[in-house]
Formats: sequence, structure tokens, C-alpha cells
Amino acid sequence: MTLSIERARSRGPITWLTILGILLLPAAVGGILVAALQNPSERLDSMTAAIVNLDEPVTIDDQYTPLGRQLASGLVEGSDDLDSNLTWVISNEDDAAEGLADGSYQAVITIPAEFSSAATSAGQAISEGGGSAEKATIKVTTPDDGLVADDLITGQIASVAASTMGTMLSEATMENVLVGFTTIGDQIGEASSGALELATGARRAADGAAALPDGATKLADGAAQLGTGASELAGGLGTIASGTQDAANGASELGAGLTSGAAALEAPDSDLNKLAGAASAGAGYAKTAADGTTALAGSLGANAQILTALVKECQAPSLDSDFCDRLSATATAIGGNADAAGAAAVSAGAANVYAGNVSNGVSALPSALAGQLRTAGDGALSLADGLYQLASGVGQSATGANSLSTGAVALSDGATALSDGATELATGIDKLAAGTGDLAGGLKTASESLPSFDDQESSSLASVIADPVSSNSSDSSMNTIFGPTAIPLLAAVVLWFGSLASFIVMRAHTARTLTSRRSSAGLALRAFAPAAAIGAGQGILVALIVQFVASYDAAAWWAFAGTAVVAGVAFAAVNQALVALFGGIGRWVSALIGVVAVATGLISTVPAWLASIGEALPTAPAFSGLIAANGSALASLVVWGVLSLIATTLIVAVRRTTSAKAVLAAG
Repeated sequence: MTLSIERARSRGPITWLTILGILLLPAAVGGILVAALQNPSERLDSMTAAIVNLDEPVTIDDQYTPLGRQLASGLVEGSDDLDSNLTWVISNEDDAAEGLADGSYQAVITIPAEFSSAATSAGQAISEGGGSAEKATIKVTTPDDGLVADDLITGQIASVAASTMGTMLSEATMENVLVGFTTIGDQIGEASSGALELATGARRAADGAAALPDGATKLADGAAQLGTGASELAGGLGTIASGTQDAANGASELGAGLTSGAAALEAPDSDLNKLAGAASAGAGYAKTAADGTTALAGSLGANAQILTALVKECQAPSLDSDFCDRLSATATAIGGNADAAGAAAVSAGAANVYAGNVSNGVSALPSALAGQLRTAGDGALSLADGLYQLASGVGQSATGANSLSTGAVALSDGATALSDGATELATGIDKLAAGTGDLAGGLKTASESLPSFDDQESSSLASVIADPVSSNSSDSSMNTIFGPTAIPLLAAVVLWFGSLASFIVMRAHTARTLTSRRSSAGLALRAFAPAAAIGAGQGILVALIVQFVASYDAAAWWAFAGTAVVAGVAFAAVNQALVALFGGIGRWVSALIGVVAVATGLISTVPAWLASIGEALPTAPAFSGLIAANGSALASLVVWGVLSLIATTLIVAVRRTTSAKAVLAAG
């Protein structure tokens, strides 16, 4: 079935299928775009990203700290604010590079080896009171041929994960700092108590120092007396040293004399040696006499025995009695002499023994007496050495006593100076006590001024200080690149291109403009009517498609649908005017307007001149009205539509005049 609508650049009629295609084009395009872009955060699991954890954990206060592992775990676990998460794969460098190259991974998050060390460096610097802090960084790599928004999504997720990790570390650091305030306050309080005790002790020390001058004066007097006594002692010791020196000289002379006497006694011509010789000779004589007397006694004994035998023979009667009597008397006399000679021999033997002993004793006397004299001489010499040493020691004592006297005088002077210094010390300690008291008061004030927090308060404050400013980014509208203005932008753009499609297929005015009997306005409206109807239908279809995705409430949807219908009609009028005025170039200009609308509606960082152009286009009020229905936007669309119809009417009127030459040429 055909319609009485002229097809552009063709003599063939337009069918209902053509109209249906034009009508459904914006709905199809808009539906595809909305379905593809709406709430991509709900379909994050369709993207696969690799985590390469090269981090080397650190140990802090005996606590093993694998922050890289914790970050990787946080990425895999995801956020409570999002219903879905990327499909994460724990990988290595080689596998990640291969995955990026073959498209298995849409992104790779690399956690460097120094991540834990750098992330904890600030806390360590605060704890140790020095050192440099470093920022921990992670690397996000995407393939060169990745899709447009993939980088944005992976970068945002990595940024949020790193920010969360940083906030956690900041909270821990600040909590330690706040706990440190409490600890410092307690320590300053203890220091205040110590300073108060020090002030009390200083006050007592000041009282004791005040008593020092009197004691120092007494010490000076005693030292002066000690100096006088030491001087007198030095004089007495000098006298003793002189007498001891004389005694040592005498002992030395005595020792020399005794040694000389010993040598004289041992000389061969000494009297004792001569006496020993005489005693030895007398002993020899005594021995000779003893030996002779012993021999005489023996002879007399033998004779006496003979005479006794003769006397026994005289007892015979035949012998003369007178002779026998004389013989007996002689024998008796000889026997007596023999006994006397024997006794004399015994006495001579004893005398010989005595003489020998005397000779031995006298012979040993010079040597023994000389040894004793020599021993006595050595003792006298030793005594002399000792007396010399004693004299030297006494002399040194005298010197020491002189030094003691000098030192005692110096001590007396020093004690006097001590007395003066003790007075100043007492004054200084008194000031110290006063200053320490002030210090104790100041420390107490400081201790009371420092804030004190328990663990719960420290944790709460640290959480706020680490992340003091929040935003409504947790709202669903802020968690997706397809925000609340994306649907109005897409709707305005697809309606614009839908109206352009109408005049790609249809003519902006009839080909019989020159010969038609209708008015120029009638001709313009006749070509506009089907395009306006299509534009209104496109607006309704786009609103229905959007409702399936955005789920507007009834009032919002009716406002959206009404604006979409007005925009579709107004866009049809504008595109009709562009094509009527410029022909094919008008269609090119229309396409360019659609591109500018997209460019200026996506982001606010476009150049100012381009933004100004975008604000002047007919798509601008449509975009504004689709975001939130307002009278100003609707009025602007109506103005654009009316002005476009007027422009088309004027163009049709111009096209209805021609020259005779053109008519002849056409004939």
C-alpha cells in the first residue's frame, strides 16, 4: 500500500513500511543505546581483570603486614555499594601480558613490590620521629584496543580500592596519633608530679645549702689549724730524720768494724790462732806423757807379778826368811808403784783427752768468733740501711707535712670560697625550687589541656579525620557512567536523527511547488504534516522504551513523553527547513547538529566556543526539557518549530517563482 507522500530523489511512492521504518528508527537506536549503556555497574562480572601481586610484605612491631594481599582481597571481594564486581583473576606478569594481548583480560592491576613498605612509611616516620614518607602506587594497564569505557570502569574501581586502602591506613595512623595524645598527656602529668617533687627537693636542698656557709667557715678555721700543726710536724720530722741519719752512720761504722775484727780473728798470726797452736802442742805433750805412764805402769805391773811369784817361792822352808821379807816388801812396794803408775796413766789419759778437747775448742774459736762477728757486722750494716731508709722516709714525711701545711692553707682559702659559693648556691637552689614549682604548674596545665581519648573515641575520630569529607557518590546515580542525564541526551539525539531520517526519505516540499494551486504555507504544511506525525510517534515510542529502562513515576513519564512529542514535532520542522533551504547540504548540516549535541551533552570540558554552539542549537531546549519538564524548554521548541515552518514557507514561496528561460528549458 502506498501513500501520497513524495519520496526524495525518487519518483516512487512511500509505503507504510517506509513510514514504519522511519517511525521505529529512533526507538530502535535509543533502545539499543539505553540497553547497552544503562547501569553498566550491574554487569561488571562480564569484564575480567587480572591482579598481579608483586608486593613484599613488611613486619612492623612484630606484626606481619601484607598490604598487597589485603588490597587484592579487597578488589576480589568488591564493594558493598555495588551489586556486582569484575571477574578477578589472581595472575602473574607473563599470564597478565598474554591475557591483555589476546583479549582474555580487559585490565591488569599490578601491585608493585614496594607497596607495603611505601604504604606504611608515613606511619613509620611518625612512630620513629624521622624518615621520609612515600606514596604507595598501583598500576592499571588496559589493552590498546580496549573499549572506550573499560578504562574508566577499571580505573575507577582501582582508584576506589586504593582510596579505601589509604583511608584505612590513615585511620590506623591517626588512631595511633590520638592515642599518643592521651599517652603524652599522662606522661606530662607524671612529669608534673615529678617536677613538683623536684621543687620540694630543691626547697629542702636550698635549706641545706643555707647551712653550708657556717660549716665552710668552720672548715676554714680547722684547715688553718691543720696547716700550723702540719708545719710543726714537718720541723719535728726533720729533726728525727737528722738523728736517724747519724744513727745510720754509726751502725754502718759498727758493721765495718765487726767485719774487720772477724777478718783479724781469722788471720794466721792472730792471738787466738796462736793459742790454738799452743793448745794443740800441749795436747800432744799430754798424750806422750799418758802413753809413757801407761807403759811404765805396765812394766811395774809385770815386775810386781814376778816379785809376787818370787815371794811365793820364798815360802819354802829352805829359803832365808829375811830375804823373803825384803823381797815381799819390795814386791809390795813395786805393786804400789805399779798401781800409782796406773792411776797416773789414767790421769794422763784424761789429761790427754782434756788437752785434745781444749785444742779442738781453741782451734774452732777463731772461726766461730769471726763468723759471729761477721753476722753482727752484717746486721749492723742492715740496720744502717734500714736507718738510712727510715731517715729518708722521715724526710719525705717532713716534706709531706710541709705539703700538708700548704694544702691545709689552700683548703682554708677554698673553704672560705666555699662559704661564699654556698651562699650563692643557696640563693640559686631557692630560685631553682621556685622555677621548678612553676614548671610543675605549667606541666599540669599542659597535661590538662591535651585531649584524652579512649579507644572507641580514637577510632571514631581517626575515621572522620582520615576521610573528613563525603559526597553522595554512594547514590546509584553517581556510581555509573550512565547518569540521570544520559537518557534525556540519548532521547533528544535519537529524535533529532529520527526527524533527519524522515527528510532523507521524504521531500521537504512537493516537486510540483511551481505548478501547484495551493498556497506556499499550505504546501509547506502538507510536507510537514507527515513528518510531524512521525516525529510525535517517535517521541511516544522513545518515551515507552525509556520507561522500561528508567521506570519513571507516572507524572515524570507523562512530562517526559510530552516533551519528547513536542521535540519530535519541532525537530521535524527544523530538518524540513534545513533540507528545503540547503537540499542535500541541509541533511549534512543536520547530521552535524546531532554530533554537536552529543559532544556538548556528554561532558562539560568541551571548548567554550563549541559549548556556545551547542546551547544555540534546537537540541539544547529538548535536552533540558527531557531532563526536567519546564515551560521555557517547551516554549523554545515551539519557537524553533514555528520559525522553521515560516522559513520553509518562505523558501517554498521563493521556489514558486522562476524565469521564462527556466520554463522554456523545462518544456
